[in-house]
Amino acid sequence: ILLLLLLKTWSYVGCNPTIGDVVVDRYSIPKLCPREVKSGDYVRYHYNVTFQDGKTFDSSYERGAASVGQTGQGRLIAGIDKGILGMCVNEKRKVTVPPHLAYGSLGAGDVVPPDSTLVFDLMLLDMWNKADLVVTETVSSPRDCKRSVKRTDFVRYHFNGTLLDGTPFDSSYNKGQTHDSLVGEGWLIKGMDEGILGMCVGETRNIIIPPFLAYGEKGSGKEIPSQATLVFNVLLADLHNPKDDITVENQVLPESCARKSVAGDYMRYHYNGTFLNGVTFDTSYQRNNTYNTYIGLGYVISGMDKGLQGVCIGERRRVTLPPHMAYGEQGAGKDIPGSAVLVFDIHVIDFHNPKDSVEVHVTHKPEVCNLTSDVDDLIHYHYNCSLLDGTRLFSSSDYDNLQDTVLGADKVIDGLDEGLRGMCVGERRTVIIPPHLGHGEKGATGVPGSAVLHFELELMDLQKGVPEGYLFVWVEDAPLELFQAMDINQNGEVPIEEFGEFIMLQVAEGKGRMKPGVDPEEIIADMFRNQDRNKDGVIVAEELKLKVEEDKERMHEEL
Repeated sequence: ILLLLLLKTWSYVGCNPTIGDVVVDRYSIPKLCPREVKSGDYVRYHYNVTFQDGKTFDSSYERGAASVGQTGQGRLIAGIDKGILGMCVNEKRKVTVPPHLAYGSLGAGDVVPPDSTLVFDLMLLDMWNKADLVVTETVSSPRDCKRSVKRTDFVRYHFNGTLLDGTPFDSSYNKGQTHDSLVGEGWLIKGMDEGILGMCVGETRNIIIPPFLAYGEKGSGKEIPSQATLVFNVLLADLHNPKDDITVENQVLPESCARKSVAGDYMRYHYNGTFLNGVTFDTSYQRNNTYNTYIGLGYVISGMDKGLQGVCIGERRRVTLPPHMAYGEQGAGKDIPGSAVLVFDIHVIDFHNPKDSVEVHVTHKPEVCNLTSDVDDLIHYHYNCSLLDGTRLFSSSDYDNLQDTVLGADKVIDGLDEGLRGMCVGERRTVIIPPHLGHGEKGATGVPGSAVLHFELELMDLQKGVPEGYLFVWVEDAPLELFQAMDINQNGEVPIEEFGEFIMLQVAEGKGRMKPGVDPEEIIADMFRNQDRNKDGVIVAEELKLKVEEDKERMHEEL
């Protein structure tokens, strides 16, 4: 075969030909030439070979495969062995070989006549040496590199792959996804296994791999020919080890931390989610809503479940999750690729447990406290309401009048109603209300869902109340002869004016108490209507007695 004839040095060729016998015309030289062919190197090149009259008799282009051989070892015809020395990849040169450095006086069968001078038009595609190593060059590197690739690590990287002459053969960018692989476990070609070691996430590196550390004589498919040196431009996007646990760093702790989160707590937190290269894939801040979830119960990915335990309200921390504690090999939707390491910068807004009760902390108590607030009392109070991160929600100072409520009348949220009980006038306290005793999962106007509320309270006024359904109660025992005490002028009839005077006297003397927060005249009118059974405008002893007996009967039934 002619190709074999071209690669073989014939026995009659002189042992020590002089370079002067070979004419070299370097008619196209690349601007960059990091390496020139030396004796002993392997070369891969295309050629057209003609006689001096220009007639072509052989061409690697026509066969569709470049020629491969080793220089200086007698495996090429002597003229080419000399003429190819000093060539650069992508260089084109014409090498004129005299007969005694070609096929001599015998020629080559019917193809090359005896004593033929041959003109080779060469283009060098590749060169390497068995002593070559993987060559790496860092193009750019991140400012901060906390970890670099080691054997048994799992990496995700983008790459552009070319042959040594610049011909592209593959690109992860064109596929729209990284190349993912274990390192040092035989998943990659040997040269890539070696060349990627020591890389940092965000680093870009050029890696030149000789054929014997790439695909060797077999090549790979149609794109990578036999004995091809490969050049990779690699950008490391991600790095982890299958044995990795989550890492917690960049912690910013609040000044005080009365409690740390545990499994079973319900938490509200903000987050920025990024990959190791800093690219954001999700953020709660853009939605202007916290992410709310139970922790430690499998409601979120396992790494986040673990990373959210042991935190304080108001704490900030960075949690890095390896893929096997995040979304694994499958990834999540279009935004999170498979085997991605995730980095969450978290700000804990608040958390609570469904079993939590109202927390009350007294900050000031007056020296004298003879009366405390209780169910049915009418109270007036100041308050400031905020979230646990300090975000102000409401304040009584926003209004002209003090806030008032009747305790136990379902006028305020349950937790606040409870927190206002047992207070003295002048007392100040802070009250922490979990959402199930506040505004619940849905929240309220200005209050986020599932928010823990912080109240600062000061009781300004207290009016003791009456049981539900009553307008007036006796603080002391009622007079034995109630009607006679009520009938001030002793005429046997009690009109509304006389009734009202009597009731107001009992209140003034502290013997009785009207329902607070209601106009006394309305209470008196309502009470009078209840006693005036025949609606004649006066109460007589029989009507009052009947009413008293009804009340006693009702009490007996209730007992």
